[in-house]
Amino acid sequence: MTEATTLPKVLGIHHSAYLCRDAQETRNFYCDVLGMRMRATLAIEKRPGTDIDLRYMHLFFEMEDGNYIAFFDLPDTVSEDYFYNKDSMKEYHFAFELEDMAAQQVFKDRLEGLGVPVRGPIDHGFVTSIYFHDPNGLQLEFTVRAEGHEAIMEHEEAKSAETLARWTAETAAVKAERLKPVAAE
Repeated sequence: MTEATTLPKVLGIHHSAYLCRDAQETRNFYCDVLGMRMRATLAIEKRPGTDIDLRYMHLFFEMEDGNYIAFFDLPDTVSEDYFYNKDSMKEYHFAFELEDMAAQQVFKDRLEGLGVPVRGPIDHGFVTSIYFHDPNGLQLEFTVRAEGHEAIMEHEEAKSAETLARWTAETAAVKAERLKPVAAE
């Protein structure tokens, strides 16, 4: 990026969408267990923007900040082998922010009381987190910011370019062996 341009600000994530095993089961977990508000259940018959038949339900659950986590229920193509517990280090996870440690403890107790295994709390320095899986195998995290969160992030930001350059140099050889080059556009 050599030209100096002013880009509009990205305001945040409106929603992230994932596959679910079953719309009702997912609704029960996100509303009844986690206390989120269901804002939309869209029953759709065509792939968006096409005339291709595709029957699915698109669910939206709202968080307190106005952002959403969403799911697709695709009954005609669903496969059990997709719904294993995801590994947060190899795949992905979702970190939902809570107000304080007392709120985190309420959720930890609630989840464990419902038979949902919970790992943590784990103090990461800038946040403290608990981890668990939803019925779809998605790893979820409830995180609480440390008291000095902003100062920690400012410190990390100040050294991020140097840290990233060192990491890139240290891992370049192993990545060259394991990954194909990205095709130029």
